[in-house]
Amino acid sequence: MPRTRSVTKAAADIDRRTVLAATGALTGTAAIAGVGHLLGPGGHKAAAGPVPAQALTREVPEVSAAPRVPYTRGTTLASVATGHGSGFRRLGDGPAWPRVVRSDLRAARSGRAARRTALAAFVQFTDLHLVDVQHPLRYEYLRSQTSSAWRPQESLSVAGAVALVERVNALRGAPVTAAPLHFVMTTGDNTDNNARCELDWFLTAMSGGRITPNTGDPRHYEGVQNSGIPLYWHPDSALRDTDKRDHRFPRLDGFLAAAISEVRSPGLNLPWYSTVGNHDALPGGCYAPGDSYFAELAVGGRKLMDLPAAQAKAIWDNVKQGGDPRGREFERLLRSQARHMRAVTPDESRAPFTPAEYVAAHLDPARTGPGPVGHGYTQANLAAKTQYYTFRVSDDVIGISLDSTDPGGHYEGSLGTAQLTWLTAQLKAAERNGDHAVVFSHHTSRTMRNLNKDPGHPAERRHGGDELAALLAAHRPVLAWVNGHSHKNAITPHQGTGGSHGFWEISTASHVDFPQLARIIEITDNHDGTLSLFTTLIESSAPHRTDFSDLSQTGLAALYRELAFNAPGSRATLSGTPGDRNTELVLRK
Repeated sequence: MPRTRSVTKAAADIDRRTVLAATGALTGTAAIAGVGHLLGPGGHKAAAGPVPAQALTREVPEVSAAPRVPYTRGTTLASVATGHGSGFRRLGDGPAWPRVVRSDLRAARSGRAARRTALAAFVQFTDLHLVDVQHPLRYEYLRSQTSSAWRPQESLSVAGAVALVERVNALRGAPVTAAPLHFVMTTGDNTDNNARCELDWFLTAMSGGRITPNTGDPRHYEGVQNSGIPLYWHPDSALRDTDKRDHRFPRLDGFLAAAISEVRSPGLNLPWYSTVGNHDALPGGCYAPGDSYFAELAVGGRKLMDLPAAQAKAIWDNVKQGGDPRGREFERLLRSQARHMRAVTPDESRAPFTPAEYVAAHLDPARTGPGPVGHGYTQANLAAKTQYYTFRVSDDVIGISLDSTDPGGHYEGSLGTAQLTWLTAQLKAAERNGDHAVVFSHHTSRTMRNLNKDPGHPAERRHGGDELAALLAAHRPVLAWVNGHSHKNAITPHQGTGGSHGFWEISTASHVDFPQLARIIEITDNHDGTLSLFTTLIESSAPHRTDFSDLSQTGLAALYRELAFNAPGSRATLSGTPGDRNTELVLRK
């Protein structure tokens, strides 16, 4: 029986005419874009029952009767933000990035463009890092050791994320095939400090609503950017901080007030799914959760903003080496610095959230937006205390979302044996059903080297990226492993084993560091024994050119990009090589 019918049958309680009205007409893969039923950690349908009709009608992209044609507008195939000048460099329109055909796994055959048909198309967001910049647990004082500890643009992360939502809403479909986009997947680090306020901002940005990215005192900002400490850019002050002195950062009166003002998100007009990252689960993105001291500090009224360079180096070196996964040394440092902490306004919304609370927040009906309910997570995940699941992407493709965060601590990841066993079963089922599979995780194969024991399952082994890549390479359904974490564009071929065709690992740059990108991925059948995966990078909807006097929501989103471009310590290599950007990735069918 065609899968179109089986999906419709799975939603039997939904009136058929409602489905037809939502799709325009039931015509192949496009007709079920976004309809996919969720499969929980045991491979069963969600215990919550069928998707409500209202949610389903919003899940399905409108199918236009007009012919669809490929396009470049709004993508990096048309233009890319490029810097000009010296000192604090201004951004403007730059040359487009071309599409590169990669035949590492299979030779591309001539005439395929005329033969190909679309199997699926979706958008990947990753590493949004919606950040409460006033949070007491932040370690901005490590900026002298790592640029990731504090960024001048961070206070505008919400405005930047909303501009990315606006970009996706304006897309006409998939750039190459012009097929309707099925969904958006976020591959983790949706939040920065594992804080409830940040989770609220993320869910609102994705599903729509008003966000005030401010905590503590509702009247004004309290943090490092008005602290008088020269280590940080003070936009509203005449202070000759290091960013103004050494990098010619501007003075922008009214910046901090604008940064904590209300932002309005239209919400995505596509269904969206969520994958968890280490910053969504661990304090600071690297320490094992559950420490009562960290929880109390997070909601309390004291914040450390400065630290001698020698102590900053010692703590950061320890973090890099994975020497303090439970945060004991970090806690001792903070306790020793108690008298140097500054007073801030306490705020309960800064409390850390647990994995169960993360799942429950996604399941909140008020957060459904365009659907699906739970955005991948189900009541089965809550019952099993898991954060991994499968879902149907289209008639021929399933998605598999993994939880690569190690509860034992450290910013690199791994999988437990139970999850690896579950994943193996899903891949075998996909092979039996004749499905293709796209696997999603936060961590890359090269950043899954952390095998710290899970405190909740101390007898369970942890499995790294090499082992996961070998498993995926041995199963024919796997076309792609889509991830983030590294904040860098990289596309890596993995050769197949045992008759498998191999797969492409597609890692995408973050939306907090320049060049602040997301990625469209299209899957096509070339009808010549090969498949092609097309990857196309997109920027947010914010204009490339920034007007310092424009502190509107759009102006702040543009400034978010320009500040990221100029951030001290930023890496020019994060955009990757041409073969990591806009590509056609060929593999055997």
